[in-house]
Amino acid sequence: MELYQLRYFVAVAETHNFTRAAERSNVSQPSLSQQIINLEAEVGHKLFHRLGRKAVLTEAGTAFLQRAKRILFEVENAARELSDHPSLGRRITVGAVQTVMPYLVTPFLAECRNHHPNLLIDAREDFRSDLIRAVVDGDLDLAVVPLPVVEHRVSIEPLLTEPLLLVVGKEHPFALRSEISIQDLAAETFVSLGDSSALSAQIRSFFGDQKFQPRIGIRCAQVATLKLFVAQGSGISILPELARTPDDRDALTYLRLTGSLPTRQLVVIRHLQRYQSRGAEQFLTHFREYVKAREAAASANPA
Repeated sequence: MELYQLRYFVAVAETHNFTRAAERSNVSQPSLSQQIINLEAEVGHKLFHRLGRKAVLTEAGTAFLQRAKRILFEVENAARELSDHPSLGRRITVGAVQTVMPYLVTPFLAECRNHHPNLLIDAREDFRSDLIRAVVDGDLDLAVVPLPVVEHRVSIEPLLTEPLLLVVGKEHPFALRSEISIQDLAAETFVSLGDSSALSAQIRSFFGDQKFQPRIGIRCAQVATLKLFVAQGSGISILPELARTPDDRDALTYLRLTGSLPTRQLVVIRHLQRYQSRGAEQFLTHFREYVKAREAAASANPA
């Protein structure tokens, strides 16, 4: 039994298709299919039902999948540990959601390039669910995501709690007011991130708790697009404090909702059992310090 056979088997189990598994594994489909046949012969059981183009695990295949993943996990852990030599450059991959990457992680990465040149960092911006899956699968060393995180295979380290702010254009009547309540928002049109966004889900939950149903007029994929619509008066929105930048001052006004201020908690997630390299630990140590310094600066100079 070869490791590549186990990798091919897991790829088919996860994609439910031999062709997609072959593409994912960078091997021809006939070669992958033959290796699965060889694996089935070696373990003495049929692992997949071939249902047209769909591959479905048999009962034996389902049982074998967990062991195959465990073997590959341990091999990968051993390789990570053996290659994690102090004299080598330390390469890690970190992830963050769209409302965190450009405002917190990207500036930190710029500092790292200057102050920690031995720490080589690849980055991935994605949705929370995809980042959690990537940490579990070993594609990411760690990720910064908002709560909630429902996944028993990851550790969750609190990073910071920040308010969610109402954002309006400079010409909006709200821009001249010092207090805005939920009731004041009833006639307003909202600009929102898409339903896949963790921020969007959290805002829906907050408004649901307040028995308020916002009217969503525009949905965006990026915060930058959302800000443009709000700045031109197409609607108002809710954004985390992290998203407020100096460039917003001429076009946007940020306000705190009175009565019940929504917040979100950002956390760092890592795999509970995967080997944590020196690079990952080095990144986290300096990242914690960076976040604390930003919080202290924000408290000393409130906007």
